[in-house]
Amino acid sequence: MKVAVVQFKASTDKEINLKIIINYISNAAKNCAELVAFPEFMMFYTNSSQTSNQLANLAETINGSFVNTIANAAKENHIQIVGSFYEKSRKKNQVYDTSFVINKSGKVISTYRKIHLYDALGFRESDKMISGSKITKPVKTSIGKIGMMICYDLRFPEISRSLAVAGSEILIVPSAWVKGNMKEEHWITINKTRAIENGCYVIAPDQVGNIYCGRSIVVDPYGKILLDMKKKQGIGYVNIELKKIKQIRRILPLLKNRRPNVYATLKV
Repeated sequence: MKVAVVQFKASTDKEINLKIIINYISNAAKNCAELVAFPEFMMFYTNSSQTSNQLANLAETINGSFVNTIANAAKENHIQIVGSFYEKSRKKNQVYDTSFVINKSGKVISTYRKIHLYDALGFRESDKMISGSKITKPVKTSIGKIGMMICYDLRFPEISRSLAVAGSEILIVPSAWVKGNMKEEHWITINKTRAIENGCYVIAPDQVGNIYCGRSIVVDPYGKILLDMKKKQGIGYVNIELKKIKQIRRILPLLKNRRPNVYATLKV
């Protein structure tokens, strides 16, 4: 099954980005992809001068025009889409960083609000965002059961393990990984580790340009890098084989060999 991964440099203009996104969706469908995955902050780039009030005013609901336009494109092109957007919240001047899965009929079948906000290495996403409060259950798609995370969530193995135990075969992680000392090394290492320790595919589309490092990546269940988009804008393609997940989990049964009853005996 062919999956398309989009890496691009989002501008600060939502409408310009939306036109680019629709074009990528069309191209992915023409190349017979079953699903196309986009990076975090695909809606627009938020620079340091943008206030929390300005961001909140630009945010939308899941039923807003941004997601609806993408959903219509999914239906027209008969393709599944994973993307993200700034979602309005009830808290003044704070938004959710939310990802979504849209099926081939143009229906939003799953959403996930980023749990771990990037308050690290000089950044404070919590100044403008509010964190989600639950892990979304894996959702069934034509390429397999998808577990959703977003960017900084990768640094917390608890969430990927929870998703794998719940049945995820593929982890899709829309990201906007900030450049910096050792950051690309962290990015590659963490994506490979999440794949190996859970015996699953990891698909991590990333922003490139602005303050982001690119390197959109797909890793197979044994840790092999199937795609590394380096600094190039565009679409990359990989083939997902569900039988490989079963094979790897059989010969390296990490999920089966867990001892959660023992782990629980450690009192902090």
